[in-house]
Amino acid sequence: MEAIVLIVCGLLAGALGALVGLGGGIIIVPALIYLGSYTPLLKPISPQVAVGTSLLIMIFTGLSSTLSYMKHKTVDYKSGWIFFLGSGPGAIVGAWVNQTLKMSTFNVYFGSFMIFVALLLMFKNRLKPVQGLFNQTIKRTFMDGEGHTYEYGYHPLMGILISFIVGFCSGIFGIGGGSLMVPAMMLIFLFPPHVAIATSMFMIFLSALVSSTMHIWLGNVNWTYALFLIPGAWIGAKAGAWMNTKLKSDTLVSILRIILILIGLRLIYQGIVG
Repeated sequence: MEAIVLIVCGLLAGALGALVGLGGGIIIVPALIYLGSYTPLLKPISPQVAVGTSLLIMIFTGLSSTLSYMKHKTVDYKSGWIFFLGSGPGAIVGAWVNQTLKMSTFNVYFGSFMIFVALLLMFKNRLKPVQGLFNQTIKRTFMDGEGHTYEYGYHPLMGILISFIVGFCSGIFGIGGGSLMVPAMMLIFLFPPHVAIATSMFMIFLSALVSSTMHIWLGNVNWTYALFLIPGAWIGAKAGAWMNTKLKSDTLVSILRIILILIGLRLIYQGIVG
């Protein structure tokens, strides 16, 4: 029964993570903690081990979905590597802080921020791009399957700064970081949704390599759970990436908004009761 539960969790996490670029940790972390603490389905584990195990799974979720998105040419590799310059060090710092930080207050603030981002996405068509902070020294164009052309761009320093914050949050919560990076790419850098999600999964793969290594060194990985989560996450990520290519951009944004609100409410609840 334990193996079946873990494989199903991996499937759901991989599919959802690849579909909207979140990585899937938002399902794995609370599932491992809840099922271990309140049901006989899994053995109890600490939040640190749940986070470390989740980040190890993110390696396979990120790699699986990235390989799928490569076929559709929606991964912006150069941007992914630039963002990794910030998210990698941020993930290391976040993993270290995770050991000692009392996260209840931070959960409330972070959850509130997630809901704020969801509201921003709701009104994103009425918002003007952020101008004047940095020049867009890196510019891109992308044409989707419907023939729509998108122009987007950013300054590397701004991208690295934002991705450092994303990596830091990923190292603490084990949620992959896409819940912050995808909205940032769409609202600040004007990435088209399909490219933002695919590039986010590539960055999550790179960041997870770093942050999970840190958690392995700290002893925060349940290898038995990982053994059963990985196959489900790999298959689920393939399915999520396939679904992503079949959905319109507006549909993806709507799904992302709903998920961000659910993330925010869960974090606020966890912060209050914890």
